[in-house]
Amino acid sequence: MVRFGIAGFGLHAVKRLMPGFAAAQNCTVTALTRRNLEQARQSAREYGIAHAFTSTAELCACPNVDAVFISTPDAHHLADVLEAARNRKHILVEKPMARNAAEARQMVEAAQAAGVILGVAHVMRFEVSVRWFRERIASGAIGRPVLAHASFVAPLLNSARTWIDDPALATGGPLADIGVHCFDTLKYVLNDEVRSVVAQARYDQHWSVEASGTALFEFAGATLATMSVSARAPYQTLLKVIGEEGILFAVNALNVEHPVTLEHRKGFDVVERREVSNAHAYTAQVESFAGAVESRLPFEIPGEVGLSNQLILDAIFRSVKSGKAETL
Repeated sequence: MVRFGIAGFGLHAVKRLMPGFAAAQNCTVTALTRRNLEQARQSAREYGIAHAFTSTAELCACPNVDAVFISTPDAHHLADVLEAARNRKHILVEKPMARNAAEARQMVEAAQAAGVILGVAHVMRFEVSVRWFRERIASGAIGRPVLAHASFVAPLLNSARTWIDDPALATGGPLADIGVHCFDTLKYVLNDEVRSVVAQARYDQHWSVEASGTALFEFAGATLATMSVSARAPYQTLLKVIGEEGILFAVNALNVEHPVTLEHRKGFDVVERREVSNAHAYTAQVESFAGAVESRLPFEIPGEVGLSNQLILDAIFRSVKSGKAETL
């Protein structure tokens, strides 16, 4: 049984992580951190967690913690990962992994030097809907992918994560916060890497970071893919891949709360339609990481994937400023 400590026990931990851990068979939560000690103790009592701390350093020093799930604001990820590595704790860090590629590279190197597993919590790779796309594409069901699209929009102006529009704490607005889900999913289902990107962003009076953004990616395998994200629209996600011989499509493909209808079309004909649930994605994620810790085998989403995604994010923000395509 792998014992996790959650650094940054906020809304995400309550809404997503704890339900995921509650159903897990090979791991449990034994410690947490919140900035306020009384609030930390209250959360620990509420969820039956043995240890409550106010800092990642205290959590990492706890002998009853084997692995640290880092769910703090983006700007704290680097220091938290380095602290966990110093204490020889395995590390699963939320996305986006860092504020830039230089920070992400430091994390990868620190974990390697400490001999611990570093993983990135790209939970959508554990969604049944996303894996269906990947499997169908790999099987040749739609032929060579030529175009793809992922979108993620949500009304984030009144988000309980009050730090997400603070440029001192957040890597960016929706391009970083939810956009990383989109292009990581595209990479995963296409089993390919991004070569270049051109991006645009729109700002408004409410945030210092961008409110909406788009990007066009050129993949090494010649697929062209687009991404659209916004923090100013009702919740919806979309995933579509167009191949030379068919199309895969799903509205709200990336959500974990409602069933997803998957469609494989060829021309006007529906070749396959099925409904799936992503409800167990968070459980699958922590069970997979715990399994890697127990077996001492690599986690399927290692820190190097997070670094690769950070290089893409850096290129996206360079393109927003330059107005030009940026290579990786």
